[in-house]
Order: sequence, then structure tokens, then C-alpha cells
Amino acid sequence: MSKLSLIVKREYITRVRKKSFIIGTLLAPVGLLVYFLVIFGLTKYSSGDELKVAVLDEGGMVQQLPDDRGVRYIPAGGKTLEQLRTAAEEGTYDGILRIPALGNFQKKEHTVFYYSDKKLAPEKRDAIEDRITDKIRDFKIDSLKLDPKTLDMLNTDIAIDPEKLTEAGEDESRYTAGVGLAIGGIMAFIMFFMVMMYGQMVMRSVMEEKTNRIVEVMMSSVRPFDLMLGKILGAGAVGLTQVVAWIVLSGAVTMLMPFLIDIDPAAMQQSMPDPGTAAAIDPEEAQSTGLRIMNELSKQNWPLIAGAFIIFFLGGYFIYASMFAAIGSAMGDDYGEGQALVLPITIPIILAFYIVAFVGVRNPDSGLMVFASMFPLFSPIVMPFRMAFSPPWWQVALSLALVIAAAFFFVWLAGRIYRVGILLYGKKVTLKEISKWMFYQ
Repeated sequence: MSKLSLIVKREYITRVRKKSFIIGTLLAPVGLLVYFLVIFGLTKYSSGDELKVAVLDEGGMVQQLPDDRGVRYIPAGGKTLEQLRTAAEEGTYDGILRIPALGNFQKKEHTVFYYSDKKLAPEKRDAIEDRITDKIRDFKIDSLKLDPKTLDMLNTDIAIDPEKLTEAGEDESRYTAGVGLAIGGIMAFIMFFMVMMYGQMVMRSVMEEKTNRIVEVMMSSVRPFDLMLGKILGAGAVGLTQVVAWIVLSGAVTMLMPFLIDIDPAAMQQSMPDPGTAAAIDPEEAQSTGLRIMNELSKQNWPLIAGAFIIFFLGGYFIYASMFAAIGSAMGDDYGEGQALVLPITIPIILAFYIVAFVGVRNPDSGLMVFASMFPLFSPIVMPFRMAFSPPWWQVALSLALVIAAAFFFVWLAGRIYRVGILLYGKKVTLKEISKWMFYQ
């Protein structure tokens, strides 16, 4: 056991002291800050070009159009289409918007024409279509002598509130599913990202020592299995250190965000929906929604979710890290030639994530999701997602037992491959040959 602890310590200290680790750990939160600043800048970006559009309203439906999203609407003022064409060619207008008379109020679609030699940007097209749609709707209401308030009364928002048939169990609300999807999705993404990144870290570490022939010296005083297990534990400790550092630094970056991003209240007000065309947000309703979401979060069994998440993470890490270590021991100097060996390991991880993304979000308790949450190669990613939806306790217990048993099995199996492959040089290895190593005495 003392040799194993020495290997873990060496693996940990060697990697933590590397410049690449230090730089990567420090720059990741900075990169996150730069990312958010770029996203924020892109959302506020405007080309600054104002599109001057002459409006020829042949049916008298839209009257004066207010400027919107960089489009300035200029009434034709009695000019004909030919006169407007001439003015546009002289540069007075960027384009001409001709709105034919509606004619039949039963028409569901109405075509308007835009004349310009310049291409109309999608954003400007959407702005014009939305504005004309709202104006024609108002025109229909006025022409048919309808009461807008009466029409609004026809719209009814339906929300399903789940109720229990019996008094047993805890009642759900309309926000339960959404909160569960958010929690489960975050956990599934974290699991996918961590297992992939730190599993491949173990593989690279094994390949480096094999390529540098350091492993030959180490094998003279330690068993191959202990060496492999030490590298898995050491790389896991490195990953844990990096995650803790990222959490702390990301928290500091989050606190700095308000000081680095200047939010203009006037600009925010302009970006809000127009009260005349969209329903205004009720502050009391928004506050009530927030309180209900917080209530749903408080109803989650966080000790069970956190504990199970840790066990699934460790189980998934040992399963995939051991397989990556075994593949790393079989690979030679050329990493490109070894991609065929890495692919069978990455496929189950990616497939599990796809099952969550395309099946789990629609029905977390479907047959495929139940199977995937039990299958050890999928369960480290799938079951943490289902945990947010309170699956039957026996399914969680069985999945935990299977993933723990699978972790021990794959570590043992990887050790049998590692002891042969780590000292094998100058030979291109196939999956068929690796399978034979498992049975060597």
C-alpha cells in the first residue's frame, strides 16, 4: 500500500507542478470571463446603419410606422411608386415598401413588396414583417368594429398541475418537470465532461511514461496493477484539484462581472416587448414564479442526489479511466494510429449523453432510460439525470450496486491488459490482440 501511495503522490505532484496545468487552471476562469464579455458585446452589437424605407401604403392600413430595430419608416407622402423609385436611385431611400390593399379580410396571408438593389438583412426583414403584421391586425380590428379587450379575453393559457390520486407521496406542481430537467441536464453534462476529460488525462499520462521508457524503471520495483491504479487515483486527484480551483476562481469572476459589464437601463427598457403588441410582464407574477421555482428546488432530496452523484461519478471515472489506461498502455508513439482503439471507449459515453439529450428530456421514465440508467457504461451519466425526477428507490440502489461492481471489474480487467501492453514496443496493436491479453497467465 505504501508503494501505491507513493505512485499517487508522484502522479499528483508531477502534474500539478506542470506549467500547462497551472496556466490551464488559471486561464480557464479568465477564458470564461472573456467568453461572457464577448457574448454580451455581440448581443449589444449594432452595425449602426439605419435603413431608410419609404412606405407606400396603397390600402391605408398602416398609417405612420414607428422606427424599430434600425429601420426608419418614411411615409410616401402622396408619391407614386415610380417617383419613389427615382428617389431611391438618387439615394434618398434605401428601399421601398409597397403594401397592397388587403381586400378580403379572410385572407390568412398577405404579401408586401420591398424594392431595393441591396439585400435585406434577416434581422431587418423580421423587424419589417413583425411591424406590418401588428399594424394589419390593428387595422382589421378597427375595420370590423371589434373590441381589443374582448379579443384578449378569448386567449386562455392552460397549465397542467399534477395531482396525486391518493394522499401518499408529495404533490407536484407545473414547475416540477422544468426544475428536474434543469438539474438533471446540468448533472449529466458535468458527468460527461469530467469523465471524458480526466479519463483521457490518464491515457496521456500512461502514453508519456511508456514513450519516455520511465515505466521500465518503475516496473522493476512495483507491480503493473499498482502502477496503473496509482495513475488513475493520481489523475483523479489532479482533476479534483482543478475543479475546486475552477469553482473558486469562477466565483470570483462572477462577482467581478457586474463591475466589468455596464448595463444601460434605458437600453434594457427599449429591448423589452412593446406593451401595445405584447403582454407586459407582471412583476408580482414574476416574483411568484421565482418563489415557486425556489420551492421546487427546496423540495429536492439534495443529500441523496449529491451522494448518489458522487458515487456515480467515482464509478464512472474508474470504469472509463481504467479503460483509457489500458488503451494507453497498448498504444505506441503515433497517437493517430491509436484512434481506432480509443473510439470503442468514447462511443458509450457519447451515446449515453445522446440518450439523455434526445430521450430523457421527453420522458425520463421511458423504457430506454430505465435500461440506460441500469447499464454500467451508461448509468454514470443517465442515472444522475433521472435522480432529479425521483425514480423508484430500488432502481437507484440497483444502479449504484451495478456501477460499483462494474468499476471493480473494469479496473481488474484493465490491469490484465496494462501488464502486457505497457512493455510492448514497436508493434501495432489491434482490439483482437488486446482481447487475448486478458487471458494471459
